[in-house]
Amino acid sequence: MVRLPLTPAEVERGQRLGALLRQARGCRSMLDVALASHISPETLRKIESGRVATPAFPTIAAIADTLGLSLDAVWAEISQVERTVEDQSVLPVTRHPSLVS
Repeated sequence: MVRLPLTPAEVERGQRLGALLRQARGCRSMLDVALASHISPETLRKIESGRVATPAFPTIAAIADTLGLSLDAVWAEISQVERTVEDQSVLPVTRHPSLVS
């Protein structure tokens, strides 16, 4: 299977997800959270560092459950910046008269 390169928006979303999970983990060790989520500590480390920008849904669901996060809250948090950018109005395009008539 060929994986398409990630878009800059997907990379940024992965970084926001990692930051959110790190913050929610708090003082709990990465090992404890990973084992409770039934994933490897290496997988959790890669997600938290943003190296895995698009982790599988069951993986995120397991981590969110372990950390007491709702999936709706996770999605709202990581997609917030995208919505802000999409909601901004687009500046009108100014056309200049052609030099050639």
